[in-house]
Amino acid sequence: MKEQDFYLLLEGLVTSLKLTAGSLLIGCLLAIAMTLILVVRLPIAKQAVSVIVLLFTGTPLLIQIFLINYGPGQFEWVQQSALWYVLAEPWFCAMLALALNTAAYSTLLFKGAFDAIPNSQWQACEALGMNTKQSLSILLPYAIRRAIPAYSNEVILVFKGTSLASTITIMDLMGYAQRINAQTYDTLTVFGLAGAFYLTVNGILTLVFRVVEKRALAFEAH
Repeated sequence: MKEQDFYLLLEGLVTSLKLTAGSLLIGCLLAIAMTLILVVRLPIAKQAVSVIVLLFTGTPLLIQIFLINYGPGQFEWVQQSALWYVLAEPWFCAMLALALNTAAYSTLLFKGAFDAIPNSQWQACEALGMNTKQSLSILLPYAIRRAIPAYSNEVILVFKGTSLASTITIMDLMGYAQRINAQTYDTLTVFGLAGAFYLTVNGILTLVFRVVEKRALAFEAH
């Protein structure tokens, strides 16, 4: 494999990392919002969130990417709207699919951590005269901190999920690996190196989250 091919893979890795960061940022914000809706139990909004979670956890990510990328283009009113400016961009569609997918799974994680909060914590908030909103402002961050170990796995899954973005012409790490392999037929070297990049980043993410977990959950050691 040529040196320039190696740099192309690095360029693709940068694209994968940007896609991961954007998806996680939007997905985490959506997950927190949807968790709040489930916790507060707003009737109509809760049903909508439940449907979103069911759809995005019950269908393959690849199908979600295809539907978001190719689906809107079948409607003329979408093509004539301002939305088409972003929906026509494969990168945005891939990021949106990944964001919605991780938001659905993260909502389940955050809600599970929230449900695991001991009743004594709620009682302590009540004893201090806090209302529901004030109690949530204290207990929700606590629950999210408890969810960090599981959320670290979700971050890694999102990064690996970016490999599917190449199916809609995005030149990420996998996209460049496929192009180089088609040109050189050096499959073992090309995909072996691509796999090494994925493995390295996942290893770094694992180490980073171990440090974050120790700091975030340090209060439980006392």
